[in-house]
Amino acid sequence: MNSKVLKTLEYNKIIDKLTELAGSRMGKDLCAALLPSDDLEEINLKQKETSDALSRIFKKGSLGFYGLHDIRSSLKRLEIGSTLGAGELLHMSSLLDATLRVKAYGCRDNEENSQDSLDGMFTSLEPLSPLNNEIKRCIISEEEIADDASPTLKGIRRSMKITNDKIHEQLNSIVSSSNSRTMLQENIITMRNGRYCIPIKQEYRSQFPGMIHDQSSSGSTLFVEPMAVVKLNNDLKELAVKEQEEIEKILAELSNLAGMEIEKLYNNVTTMAHLDFIFARANLSKQMKGSEPKFNEKGILNIKKGRHPLIDAKKVVPIDIHLGKDFSLLVITGPNTGGKTVSLKTVGLFTLMGQAGLHIPAFDGSQLAVFEEVYADIGDEQSIEQSLSTFSSHMTNTVSILEHANYKSLVLFDELGAGTDPTEGAALAMAILSNLHKRKVTTMATTHYSELKVYALSTEGVSNACCEFDVETLRPTYRLLIGIPGKSNAFAISSKLGLPNHIIEDASNLIGKQDKSFEDLISDLEQSRITMENEREEITALKQEVEQLRNRLAQKNEKIDKAKEKILEQANEEARKILQEAKDFADRSIKNFNKWNAEGGFNKDMENQRGALRERLSETESKLSIGNKPKQRKVLKPKDFRLGDAVNVLSLGLKGTVSSLPNAKGDLFVQMGILRSQVNIKDLELIDEPVITGPTLNRTGSGKIKLSKTASISPELNLIGKTVDEALPELDKYLDDAYLSHLPKVTVIHGRGTGALKNAVHTFLKKAKYVKSYRLGDFGEGGQGVTVVEFK
Repeated sequence: MNSKVLKTLEYNKIIDKLTELAGSRMGKDLCAALLPSDDLEEINLKQKETSDALSRIFKKGSLGFYGLHDIRSSLKRLEIGSTLGAGELLHMSSLLDATLRVKAYGCRDNEENSQDSLDGMFTSLEPLSPLNNEIKRCIISEEEIADDASPTLKGIRRSMKITNDKIHEQLNSIVSSSNSRTMLQENIITMRNGRYCIPIKQEYRSQFPGMIHDQSSSGSTLFVEPMAVVKLNNDLKELAVKEQEEIEKILAELSNLAGMEIEKLYNNVTTMAHLDFIFARANLSKQMKGSEPKFNEKGILNIKKGRHPLIDAKKVVPIDIHLGKDFSLLVITGPNTGGKTVSLKTVGLFTLMGQAGLHIPAFDGSQLAVFEEVYADIGDEQSIEQSLSTFSSHMTNTVSILEHANYKSLVLFDELGAGTDPTEGAALAMAILSNLHKRKVTTMATTHYSELKVYALSTEGVSNACCEFDVETLRPTYRLLIGIPGKSNAFAISSKLGLPNHIIEDASNLIGKQDKSFEDLISDLEQSRITMENEREEITALKQEVEQLRNRLAQKNEKIDKAKEKILEQANEEARKILQEAKDFADRSIKNFNKWNAEGGFNKDMENQRGALRERLSETESKLSIGNKPKQRKVLKPKDFRLGDAVNVLSLGLKGTVSSLPNAKGDLFVQMGILRSQVNIKDLELIDEPVITGPTLNRTGSGKIKLSKTASISPELNLIGKTVDEALPELDKYLDDAYLSHLPKVTVIHGRGTGALKNAVHTFLKKAKYVKSYRLGDFGEGGQGVTVVEFK
């Protein structure tokens, strides 16, 4: 692209804005060197990169490239085996810090499956954390190496500190000595040529042993190194040399480590600079509220609501321009200050920006064509030095354009043919445009000549356009109207400004009939256009109102549906929470029961917990009822219960068997597994389940034994709280009944305690003939507190 058009269309000002948005020197250099391309594949790639970076900015925020140093010269030194300085290594560390930050920014979340054009660049970055950490560990600043960079350096600096302390001790002793005080100019210790000295008066030189290193400008003071610290100063010098040697060794080792990663470091610095360049383009798009244009090679432009990026966003008027589909030559007419030149510059600048990979400040879906060259003759190029008039300078430029332009060029003319005789100027302008049109060169031109308006109306592939002007306010609207020629409005403007009517009438009479008729035709067209636009706006407003009503109704129905769903969801969620709370509370209660049982049986806490559980479950039932009538339950009386009946304990949600008859208050004991608890009959529900009963032996008159179910047999026997003497007879009887009832196995609950009852039970079971085996309970059966007995 020729440099002249870049300046004419102010492309360089856009590049200046872009450069300011880059975060690194390398990124700024890439921005400053950005030029439009005519390779469609390259243009589309750059546009895709800009769009992808802008998408990431909207999702994750801006990405900073601070800390990115150009270390390429250092890498070249590493390639030839040189040792890098501390500053160079710190710049490398800063680059790696920035690399780590940028790579983390580029990582996608697990739910993000889509890829973009930047993923490859982010993935290729290598933070080289081991190298970076080693540099940070060893180097504090450009002037300071850490003591812990190596054990040797740490030892040397420790020795230097000890030597320094000895020197100061000796010197302080001399300075504070009463013998030396009269010889001293000042009671201070200073350094000269890297050695510790004391200021001595000139007259005491012979009396103070030591080496003179300097004297004051007046000569009255000598800076003497006392003989007592000469050796210590020499030792300090030697240690300083060793320190420097060790530092050079450390820097060499770090350089060797960096030398092993030269390729990755090269990739990091170039990729980071390129990403900085891409994100600067994205930030410019965000700043301009730009969008990605779609490119074609057919010469078609379709700019929707385009805003010139160098005009104040609060003042710029968006314009719609299309060119290249139905016509390739657009002639724009109208009064001055109407926005004709801005329209030309907008098309030209958008073309340059788009082909450089930059977004344009226009609506989505705008189209641009790929041109090999853009030529523009805009502005007054009069040159006093070259003795060229305005017409001559424009014509020189036009000649050059005609010589180089082809069907892959975009040509922009501002006031073509101006600056000379109107008749000749109009004829020249028409001839130039006709020549370009025949060569299929995409062209836009602005003019005042009526002849060009007629040419555009009568020539196929050529269209008129005008910049709208409000005669009432004498202000341009800056709207570009394609397909309609512009009216000069000279008479109307003059009349509004106060020119007498008789002068305007004289001027009107001087215009030829043909010109007058043409102007009248344009006026009629303009009036028809305004009427049609007003009607179209009314129709559009009515359509929008209907659409709004339709959307409002749809939204109302949608809100009702969502409200229904939300109420159901809330109800379900509330029920789930209530049930979960009840379940959790029940689980905790059962754990407490097991714990208390293991600790020795029932107690007051256990009864309190049972009562609390009953209240909690009752509360849960009331919450879940939601207005429904509770299920009617049969009211039970004490006479309805018999020993061994299967019941459901409502408050606990557990099943068990009745082990005692109700007392006067309606309380009875229920055996629920290993748990035996006192329950009121109001909390019980009889359930229809088979009850195992034991036989009762009755003799008939014939002496035969008759079996009848007279007593219920529980699958468990609770001996807790009984002595051995009390427990064994009960155990013997229970085992007989259980065996005769054909129970396969039973559980004997004896508790843990001292173990005496358990041992007695086991001794008894060993001797029982109908016992096949016995064992302690497993987890969930009662553990060490029960014994499970299996019959033969």
